[in-house]
Amino acid sequence: MRIGVVTFPGSLDDQDALRAVRLVGAEAVPLWHGDEGLRGVDAVILPGGFSYGDYLRCGAIARFAPVMGALVPAAQGGLPVLGICNGFQVLCESHLLPGALIRNDHRKFVCRDQVLRVENAATAWTSDYEQGQEITVVLKNGEGSYVADERTLDALEAEGRVAFRYVGQNPNGSYRDIAGITNERGNVVGLMPHPEHAVEEGYGPSVDGLGFFTSVLAQVVRA
Repeated sequence: MRIGVVTFPGSLDDQDALRAVRLVGAEAVPLWHGDEGLRGVDAVILPGGFSYGDYLRCGAIARFAPVMGALVPAAQGGLPVLGICNGFQVLCESHLLPGALIRNDHRKFVCRDQVLRVENAATAWTSDYEQGQEITVVLKNGEGSYVADERTLDALEAEGRVAFRYVGQNPNGSYRDIAGITNERGNVVGLMPHPEHAVEEGYGPSVDGLGFFTSVLAQVVRA
């Protein structure tokens, strides 16, 4: 299985995502923001960082990168896509996921270990978890507050599209404690915390993040 990781100018966590892919035995394929194709990969990760310096809004310029011209229709066609932190922002700006990410309500950057509850264990990226399972991964963001209008929030709740929720104190003011969501089909997932920083014993708070990468491995095998 080949999993692509896109590097934008300003990406910080692309190498971490590539390493996580290798750790589960998949082939890690670097993709450049200027690529006009996806090199035949079976899944794509949009990593964390500050794409294009986060000018205008986080992810607002990255949505127009050449690689997104191939990624958006592929995701709409069922390609598994995971957006982490800035990648989540890019997915929202690209309208692959609803809502937006804005500045933390306390106006400060937050970096800490964060407990999440798995609310949907039936997506391409969460099937190796149990519904209701609590996992600990890394959270680091300054503009991580997930917001949407009430109609959208109600729809996400009713359709089971809230993928992850913060446990304990809400770290950034996200509406309804939402840490991550999925699209209707379950192939596109975005979340603010960083599972790729929790994949090796001795590095990070746990190895709870491995489930994202083993989940998509199993999804592609089943497909």
